[in-house]
Amino acid sequence: MIAIPVAIILMLALSLARVHVVISLLLASLAGGLLSGMDLAQTLAAFNKGISNGASVALSYALLGAFAVAIAKSGLPHALADAAVRQLQHGSGKTRLKWLLILLLACVSVMSQNLVPIHIAFIPLLVPPLLYVMAKLQLDRRLVACVITFGLTTPYMLFPVGFGEIFLQQILLGNISKAGMDVQGVNVTHAMAIPAAGMLAGLLLAVFVSYRRPRHYDLGRIENVERTRVKLSPRALWTAGLAIVAAFAVQLYSDSMLLGALAGFLLFLASGVVKWHEADNVFSDGMKMMAMIGFIMISAQGFAEVLQASGQIGPLVQASAELFGHSRAAAAFVMLLVGLLVTMGIGSSFSTVPILTAIYVPLCLQLGFSPLATVSIIGTAGALGDAGSPASDSTLGPTSGLNVDGQHDHMRDTVLPTFLHYNIPLLLAGWIAAQVL
Repeated sequence: MIAIPVAIILMLALSLARVHVVISLLLASLAGGLLSGMDLAQTLAAFNKGISNGASVALSYALLGAFAVAIAKSGLPHALADAAVRQLQHGSGKTRLKWLLILLLACVSVMSQNLVPIHIAFIPLLVPPLLYVMAKLQLDRRLVACVITFGLTTPYMLFPVGFGEIFLQQILLGNISKAGMDVQGVNVTHAMAIPAAGMLAGLLLAVFVSYRRPRHYDLGRIENVERTRVKLSPRALWTAGLAIVAAFAVQLYSDSMLLGALAGFLLFLASGVVKWHEADNVFSDGMKMMAMIGFIMISAQGFAEVLQASGQIGPLVQASAELFGHSRAAAAFVMLLVGLLVTMGIGSSFSTVPILTAIYVPLCLQLGFSPLATVSIIGTAGALGDAGSPASDSTLGPTSGLNVDGQHDHMRDTVLPTFLHYNIPLLLAGWIAAQVL
């Protein structure tokens, strides 16, 4: 059962050594497949199968990117950035502006998971125009990465709307029910409230302790990459607001983020904010903006498929749990720890839950965990590692916006800070929830 730990550790080590994440995923996939007993052809076949399964991911990111670029053409992101610059130029209190900026990024990140379901597509559009203000305020970008990652992760863990409806209702409760546990009447928000509180504790630690000191950045490098001027018009801004509302309404009605993004994009076309002859360019720009993230996510799908094809996830979980016999406290801790390990490798909470559920549910029933505690354990085990994985969109997204001037390292400034501030509190909070629910 060493194939999975070795593959994940190799992937993390190569990423920390500044090997590109895609290459790290490919090499780790080969190592994991060969160590599990598969030959090279079987390993590559599994990896290719995972890549093909990621086609829907690529299409999702393309549409979300196009919708985000359309929002950018309306001038809304630059209007927010320009307002911040004016406040700075008028001598407004830097401390007040700093907290307003942090609050803005936190709110937008949260809304990107439910109210405006464009996920990480807003980051490369909203964050670069704000880098100049951040540098003038000497705001540590590691703090910004933690704030954005909190907003990308915690809402789907807690609120059954948008991405949360998919994760909590469809994936979490759906798979637990299929595995043989009756979860009718279980309040999933209640089950995940304590783990979400752990995420909040990590955010507060990052904001008020770890990264509160000023950090200096080269203003010249920022000005070279982001001094774009956008012509603003009230009609375009109103259209952006209506498109956001339309995308949210369609997404709620159809349970499809793709259709929501498509509806918002079509509204931009119908209103003339995005000209018909510009549609191809806008869509292409959206694809380019999200291409690297989408490609890493597709590679992560291949890595995940190799881990599953190895046949070692089930024995790893079972053997880990059996080490602690009938100790509910120890078993809960090990289940969460294995969830952290698997999600760190796969890079997706949404993909981890189905893998773990079939094994965890019978184990929870055997140990006498309540349905509420079981939902909390599996939900937390799936969410662990989303923050802090090099291949997770929750870390790739912040880096895509913060590193446009080359002054923000993905591993050292996004992955490690989010891992330390979220996975450790979430692990402890999930363990506490397993004991008290």
